[in-house]
Amino acid sequence: MNEDRLTDLALGLLRGPGSNARTILGLAGPPGAGKSTLARHLVAEVERAEGPGSAAYVPLDGFHLSAAQLDRLGLTHRKGAPATFDAHGYVALLRRIAIDRFQDIYVPDFDRTLDEPVAARHVVRPHARLVITEGNYLASTDTPWPDARRLLRELWYVETDDALREERLLRRHSDGGRDEATARHWVTGNDHPNGEYVKAGRPLCTRTVPGAGLPPASDRGSVL
Repeated sequence: MNEDRLTDLALGLLRGPGSNARTILGLAGPPGAGKSTLARHLVAEVERAEGPGSAAYVPLDGFHLSAAQLDRLGLTHRKGAPATFDAHGYVALLRRIAIDRFQDIYVPDFDRTLDEPVAARHVVRPHARLVITEGNYLASTDTPWPDARRLLRELWYVETDDALREERLLRRHSDGGRDEATARHWVTGNDHPNGEYVKAGRPLCTRTVPGAGLPPASDRGSVL
């Protein structure tokens, strides 16, 4: 399945009955699968076909707890695990996106340089018809992730070979300033168990799509 086919599938969500309603498409998958790259690619292609502002990007990354909160909770060593996100805040944003078609809705992101979440990096415009949200845990059965899933028209599982994911993650952590040994330890001790947890949700997804071979996207600092 190439990127053109994925774009056609995304555009297909805007056709047929209820096509004037806002549609939210979710992308789930383990760390390093390529979720953010695919999401940004689809947003760009939908905007190319439907016009600027017709699609919007909403990353779960922006709901990562700050370093101060992780330190308070004793979770700094588990950064990226489910407990290190404001999951209820994320669900609340999705609910607003689903019903509010009259206001700009500002969306946070994660800045890798700062290593912190940042407010209002993205925006969902009133005329946005397709919103693409991505994150590791959208297929999780633990509370409150099913509440998020009920707001999605479809949820795609982004699948990438584990060896390629590990290569991406090692490069990501090295680019973030970790030496090779520390980066490898983080992948083994943190990213790997998070990824295995995510894989259990694959049967709950609408379809499985590839996360390899996509055009490169600008790195906005995804921690996932």
